Amino acid sequence: MHILVDAMGGDNAPYEIVKGSVEAVNELGVSVTLIGRGEDILASLRRLGLDDLPKGIAVSHASQVVEMSDSPASSGRDKPDSSMAVGLRLLAAGDGDAFVSAGSTGALLAGAIFSVKRIKGVKRAALAPVIPTKSGGAVLIDCGANLECKPEYLLQFGYMGSLYAQKVLSVENPRVGLLNVGAEETKGPAALQEAYKLLKEAGQAGTLRFIGNIEGRDVAFGAADVVVSDGYGGNIFLKTMEGVGLFFADMLKGLFTQNLCTKLSALMVKKGLRSFKKTLDYAETGGSPLLGLQKPVIKAHGSSNAKAVKNAIRQAAAFAAGGVIPLIAENIGAVSGGEETA
Repeated sequence: MHILVDAMGGDNAPYEIVKGSVEAVNELGVSVTLIGRGEDILASLRRLGLDDLPKGIAVSHASQVVEMSDSPASSGRDKPDSSMAVGLRLLAAGDGDAFVSAGSTGALLAGAIFSVKRIKGVKRAALAPVIPTKSGGAVLIDCGANLECKPEYLLQFGYMGSLYAQKVLSVENPRVGLLNVGAEETKGPAALQEAYKLLKEAGQAGTLRFIGNIEGRDVAFGAADVVVSDGYGGNIFLKTMEGVGLFFADMLKGLFTQNLCTKLSALMVKKGLRSFKKTLDYAETGGSPLLGLQKPVIKAHGSSNAKAVKNAIRQAAAFAAGGVIPLIAENIGAVSGGEETA
């Protein structure tokens, strides 16, 4: 499996990106092409004690970098030789099995749609991170790529998220829930009520396993394996969940460091606390797949360290090996949701 990596994307580029890529090659058995300014990539390798390119690592020079301040819509045109643009073109040309970037989400989405292109019949590509739940994890789709969604978009999100959960997360017959303000069929704005009907019809047809509306408080308890949302609500839900997790972890730390007695108590539950911290750590997942594109693209967290990069590469390899994209392409007509009008 050959993974293309944007070496210049993210807050900790290029060193942490390079370090994580080297770790992925050594531990996962993949090969990686690092895309970016060659001299900066080689300098990062030297910091790791590597004077020569290690086996499994290649470098593709790109002279420009997409900054967070750049316009997502025009970054591809204004910076055609950016590490992100070059990587996406290489992916589209078949020079890699998947692409990973921790750079600007908007620029990555716009560039991927332009270069890699959507699967025929897919109306919108969507970000689909795996969020921690009591039962293991759930695919949240969408969480920011499409702030406003028509009901037919949400139908397709449910279908694509279900296939990803099956083929990459190994969830048999995933439960698909629609994120809403209540469980009743008539809850939420008109678009969500119409999406409910479309998802229910797809469930009755056997296309996916729709379990109805779910409230945000139930997601963490494993109420669904796939959580369908527009990008606006999904992003707020995701960020709130991240914030609550960090708050809870910080409160626990304070609780267990108050005095000698609480410190001793912490030693007794140390293993459990580590497991809890690992569950909430975004670096364990690595990134979010962009579902609906013709090739696998993973958006890594902007502040990714080497561990997160390694796991994003692991996720990209699993995405490419899972066969999700051909399945979506072959069966998207079953959940077309009507003709595209915009």
